[in-house]
Amino acid sequence: MTEEFGAMDEALRLARLALDSNDVPVGAVVLSPDGAIVGRGRNERELMGDPTAHAEVVALREAAASTGNWNLSDHTLVVTLEPCVMCAGAILNSRISKVIFGAWDEKAGAAGSVTDVLRTRTLPSRVGEVVGGVRADECSELLTAFFGRLRD
Repeated sequence: MTEEFGAMDEALRLARLALDSNDVPVGAVVLSPDGAIVGRGRNERELMGDPTAHAEVVALREAAASTGNWNLSDHTLVVTLEPCVMCAGAILNSRISKVIFGAWDEKAGAAGSVTDVLRTRTLPSRVGEVVGGVRADECSELLTAFFGRLRD
């Protein structure tokens, strides 16, 4: 469990890098069953001009490429912000077993705040364990500062 929570350090580092391209500061990592990072991502929508370039999707793509398999069962996704509906769908389709996230997203969250796509029983797959609020203050502060600058 310690490596999963320690992986939030790397996710936060990636979130800060997203600021360089004026992207929303969200970072994500995918951990293999032994705790090694096999995928990294940060928001790149502005950088790539791609509406699907959310941190989670970028990290899942890298993990699939590095493992040679789209099926990431027994892997863990660690992300600084609660996944949105699009990312929740990608998480389910990749068969991720566990999701750990930092800040709750009261506007678009799909892991328990607005809706809970990750654990919907009527879908063909679901995430076995979801842990929210890990280092939430740090993750939220990045987002609050970013959106505050946009408003100014």
